[in-house]
Amino acid sequence: MAFHEVRFPDNISRGARGGPERRTQIVELASGDEERNARWANSRRRFDVAYGIRRADDLAAVVAFFEARNGRLHGFRFKDWGDHKSCLPSGTPSPTDQIIGTGDGTTTAFQLVKRYASGAQSWTRAIAKPVAGTVRIALGGVEQPSGWSADTATGVVTFSAAPGAGVAITAGFEFDVPVRFDTDVLDVTLDLERLGSITSIPLLELRR
Repeated sequence: MAFHEVRFPDNISRGARGGPERRTQIVELASGDEERNARWANSRRRFDVAYGIRRADDLAAVVAFFEARNGRLHGFRFKDWGDHKSCLPSGTPSPTDQIIGTGDGTTTAFQLVKRYASGAQSWTRAIAKPVAGTVRIALGGVEQPSGWSADTATGVVTFSAAPGAGVAITAGFEFDVPVRFDTDVLDVTLDLERLGSITSIPLLELRR
């Protein structure tokens, strides 16, 4: 089992359907009241990319991509067009978009994260697959053009010198979702015009 650092074709992923999934256990009591328990601490994303196939060439590209990944065996990158930036989809990532840590004078490695907030509640998502060349870092609100590196395979930012105690560390970036095919079978249909179609091509987010 391995992860291939290659992205699913953008022109097909743009038309995909899907989003986050959570697992909640709900028990209805005899009184009609409910007890709800979160079985997963974090969400997991599912997509179906069959909706993005519009031409026979798209179909061929998906089949080739599927074969190269050995079906469900190997993971790969996927661009979620509705959520692929540290900022809003219409914005441009800035180095102050997301707080990824606070310096203590000793720690040099920090994980990229994205926070989703609504009212007083929020959820923090670890970002493991930033897009190369898009990561921007700031210390105390001042962008740092050097003195750090970002691992695009893990999402860990490493500083050459530990940020000082109490210094806010922020980041901006674009990112992909690590996924795998959630099927080992592609059910391809060819019509009279040889355009072709696939009923469903499910993808499932990989969690560490």
